[in-house]
Parts: sequence; C-alpha cells; structure tokens
Amino acid sequence: MTTAQVVTAGILLLLLGLLYLLVASRGRSGAYKWAVGVAVVASLLLVWGNLAVGFIGSEDNPVNLLYGGVLLVGFIGAVVVKLQPQGMARAMFATALAQFAVPFIALLIKRPELNMGVLWVIVLNTVFAGLWVAAGWLFRRASMADVGLGGQVR
Repeated sequence: MTTAQVVTAGILLLLLGLLYLLVASRGRSGAYKWAVGVAVVASLLLVWGNLAVGFIGSEDNPVNLLYGGVLLVGFIGAVVVKLQPQGMARAMFATALAQFAVPFIALLIKRPELNMGVLWVIVLNTVFAGLWVAAGWLFRRASMADVGLGGQVR
C-alpha cells in the first residue's frame, strides 16, 4: 500500500467511526445501534473495496461510480426521515434495492460478454444488498422497540 492509500483508509475509518457515534447516539435501543453499525460497516466495505480493486472491472473503471449512487440513496433517505427508526428501515431497503440494481445498470451501460466475472459481480452485490437489508430489519426492530416503550412511530 502506498502512503496515500494508508492515509485515505485512515480518514475513511475516522469519518465512518464518527458517523457511527453521531447516529448511534440518537437511538435508545440496541437494535438501532446494531443497525447503524451494520450500515456503517457496509458503507466502509463498499468504499474501501471500490477504492482498492473496484467491483466492476478495475478500480479505474468509471462504472464503479454507480456505487456512489447507492451511498447517496442511503444518505438522502436518512436525512429525509431524520434518522427515525421506521424511516431508516425504509431507507436501508431502498439502499439494498439500489445496490442490487448496480450490476444490471452496468450491464446496460457496458454490455460486456457474459462470463463468470459478471456472475461474481452480481453475487457480490447481492451480499452487499443483504447487509443493507439486515440494517433495515434491525431498524424495523428498533422501531418496534420504540412502540413498546410508548414511543411514536412516524
């Protein structure tokens, strides 16, 4: 690894750690904190993997920029729902859908020859979509915990 890569990884870890602390502090339940943790880890792995090797072709392939859209869906969703658990669940499910759609959009853009590489990209995106779904499920559990504590679901 070059010095620039180490510095980038350090900054990424610092920013996502601070993001976790900021968002997790808003939730009362353990499920909310776990959901934030899963979402932050998914974000970290998505960015880190894309910067290191790229998921579609090499890290220099511009189609990999589609993954920025996945993170944007999650970020905009979180802002719109003001980090409320039930809304965050919906935002994470939308992020999972965006994640799952990326390889198919890339296939439409690049039209590569279908081979095992394409299959592995679809499998990898399905695994990441599963992480987003897990975060959404945990946020949904956190919203149920809020209802059980007399909180209001918005």
